[in-house]
Amino acid sequence: MKGVSKVVFPVAGMGTRFLPATKASPKEMLPVVDKPLIQYAVEEAVAAGATDLVFITGRTKRAIEDHFDKAYELETELVARGKAAMLEVVRNTVPSHVNCIYIRQPEALGLGHAVLCASAVVGDEPFAVMLADDLLHNPEGVPVLKQMVDVYNYHRCSVLGTMNVPREDTRQYGIVSTEAQSGAVQRMTGIVEKPDPASAPTTQAVVGRYILTPRIFDHLRTLTPGAGGELQLTDAIASLLKEEAVLAHQYEGVRYDCGSKLGYLKATVEFGLRHPEVQADFRAYLEGRFAASLAA
Repeated sequence: MKGVSKVVFPVAGMGTRFLPATKASPKEMLPVVDKPLIQYAVEEAVAAGATDLVFITGRTKRAIEDHFDKAYELETELVARGKAAMLEVVRNTVPSHVNCIYIRQPEALGLGHAVLCASAVVGDEPFAVMLADDLLHNPEGVPVLKQMVDVYNYHRCSVLGTMNVPREDTRQYGIVSTEAQSGAVQRMTGIVEKPDPASAPTTQAVVGRYILTPRIFDHLRTLTPGAGGELQLTDAIASLLKEEAVLAHQYEGVRYDCGSKLGYLKATVEFGLRHPEVQADFRAYLEGRFAASLAA
């Protein structure tokens, strides 16, 4: 089986939790300091060896396509003003050897349906799925998707990125059960979507990173739609488990849930404290603000 060179980005969601900011702009274009969420995901994919980026888009997502397109007018203006550093940033939004492919999802029929929309482009190759809402950061080590690609290259089967969550939070995630109780890489025995904490088999939750074999498409095509007519990727993975090995990989790194306001604010603070241009002044501001709040 081939290596992982294609990454699917389901970006057709409405982003209602960030209204009114997402009324006319995609949630994936929300900036964390000076990069939109989707660019962080793309950079992680490219670092893992991706050469084909497949965006499953919707009606209001043209800004994503524009962001990764060549901006002739802007580049001309930056050249005229002698802004070489900014010009380099704009030109390197996506490397020249990487292809961007855009597929329109006609209806919002679930994550499984969004992944199925990519089947014609992916073909019979393994591929990754990345949710830009989940900003995964491993600043001192290997990027998370690259960790998972390395696991795939060794075991040659589907791999899901996971992390342990508080038991009371299991109803917010897909939860996996595994053969072993420890170790970074474990063979899965089951997966259930958003279980009640009392019945959750474990506290090992799936986050927005998947590497899947092309066999997943067959399971998605035969899946019975659930509530709202949606196809759930979790259900297809549960079906895939009956015929192929699927691994849970507890990744190294930190997850920021940028699909929530609190997670997005945490990411903004943490990335601001690491940004070479503003980190010193931003840290001083936060320290002063914290001291002032204590004195109040």
